Amino acid sequence: MNATLQPPQTIGLRAEALRVVFDGFVAVDGVGFEVAPGESFGIVGESGSGKSTVLRALCGLAPLATGQVRLTGRENLPAPGSKPFRRQVQMVFQDPYGSLHPRQTVDRILAEPLAIHGIGQGDEREARIERALEEVGLGTGFRFRYPHQLSGGQRQRIAVARALILEPQVLLLDEPTSALDASVQAEVLNLLEALRQRHGLSFVMVSHDLAVVTHLCQRLMVMRGGRMVEMLSAADLAAHRVQADYTKALMQAAAGFVRAAA
Repeated sequence: MNATLQPPQTIGLRAEALRVVFDGFVAVDGVGFEVAPGESFGIVGESGSGKSTVLRALCGLAPLATGQVRLTGRENLPAPGSKPFRRQVQMVFQDPYGSLHPRQTVDRILAEPLAIHGIGQGDEREARIERALEEVGLGTGFRFRYPHQLSGGQRQRIAVARALILEPQVLLLDEPTSALDASVQAEVLNLLEALRQRHGLSFVMVSHDLAVVTHLCQRLMVMRGGRMVEMLSAADLAAHRVQADYTKALMQAAAGFVRAAA
């Protein structure tokens, strides 16, 4: 009897007392949280609250003054900052117009991570590139286009494909739909959720849009001034079961403009 194939064991992430300082300015101060394997975790707050800096600290783009980041979920996981760690933890940036090299074709953009990590050769790389494009709903006809020949939604799909091509277990999403038209945002969010479920990915997603976080994330952390304000479930947020006045103010701001009575 053939053994039943088991899905790959997923990986989570733990951040402990993160502190990030730029030229004396404390951008992140003592932030800690844990993302369970396969969980989608959100970070929300106003501009300048430190949420994107936390994301950059997780993947090593922002230097830590103190604190540490660790992968969780199984034994013998790679150390933070190492090349194997970066293969497991990939990031999708906010602006699809700025995150893709304007003079490289999609084929070159997707082949570069494979070359950096020494993954595959020849036909194997070809197959990985084609599979990555199919995963994000684009055909092989997009392989030799340049970023300026793509729509905003298509560019962000290429950015997601570039992150997925290394077969990571943790995706860091820095406001991945904020630069897109509203009609395209839902397509990209639904794509991300489908990929998370299909591959058992763990997400850490930064957004100022509470509706987006409620839709995609299971839990979330509210930040202000580089510090954590409170931790909530998406269900609590949707039901307005919040404690902090700052979170209540965020929710009121997210409700939009209300004209005062004459």
